[in-house]
Amino acid sequence: MITPLRSLAFMVAFYPGSLMFVLAALACGPFSPSAVQKIAKGWSRYHRLCARWLLGQRVRIVGDLPIGEYLYIVKHESMFETIDLLTVFDRPVIAAKRELFDIPLWGKVATYYGLIPIERSGGASAMRTLRSQAQAANAAGRAVLIFPEGTRVRHGEAPPLRAGFAGLYTLLRLPVVPIALDSGAVSPRGSFRKKAGVITYKVGEIVPAGLDRREAEERVHAAINALNPPSALTVD
Repeated sequence: MITPLRSLAFMVAFYPGSLMFVLAALACGPFSPSAVQKIAKGWSRYHRLCARWLLGQRVRIVGDLPIGEYLYIVKHESMFETIDLLTVFDRPVIAAKRELFDIPLWGKVATYYGLIPIERSGGASAMRTLRSQAQAANAAGRAVLIFPEGTRVRHGEAPPLRAGFAGLYTLLRLPVVPIALDSGAVSPRGSFRKKAGVITYKVGEIVPAGLDRREAEERVHAAINALNPPSALTVD
């Protein structure tokens, strides 16, 4: 019974608390983007505290996380990392699907914060917009992160990378830092039940800029799936 009770306590604490952060960001957004970024980081830290003390989830980072002009590619298994990455990085800019910006209140805050909307069917025009926004974020000293699988996947699954990764890798001409993650093992997508445990970020070997598409995709795909169970059935 402890897992459902912990999960309920998390919901009762985190979601009403999140509303307070959203309202504060909405009030500051038109006047101070930097204030929104600080509020967002406070929200992320609040989320990590709730996860630690109510759910019994701890975070560890394996490997050295380089900071600089890189494209960070992150495995995506849970809502956990979409929030927690604001604590792992300093003011990161995350590329997110366009539909998320239509969520009432939250979507407006996402715009104020500087998240990059991805138009999945936007073609070359969308990629040019994505490139310009990512370049502007790098110029401002903000890390650019993308989830190359396009959506959350179950722990152990390894779907192919979406085409957007190759396009952005080619356009930005930046080295890539791939990051594996196993959050889905304790906070599976679409589930109310969140288990106690350790959530690991594993930093992979840097993939240099300028490789051909196939080699870059193979290296990144292997690195972000490094925490998958050895016996898991994967999709190539």
